[in-house]
Amino acid sequence: MAEIEKNIPIEDLVQQYPWSVRFLAEKKIVCIQCGEPVWGSLEEAAHRAGIKDINTLINELNVVREKSLH
Repeated sequence: MAEIEKNIPIEDLVQQYPWSVRFLAEKKIVCIQCGEPVWGSLEEAAHRAGIKDINTLINELNVVREKSLH
């Protein structure tokens, strides 16, 4: 699978990477699995959660993604 990018829809992220639900919850990013309907991209959800540095968030997600592939 390709690297996670900031424009990935939240719905696609949690569908492709089920482990991301926990990651998002730890970052206080609400996702559809958390009981809230959320539409839009990862970047939009991160901004709503007050995360200013989207690049660090993306890098962290991709590190976890890489580990999950092994």
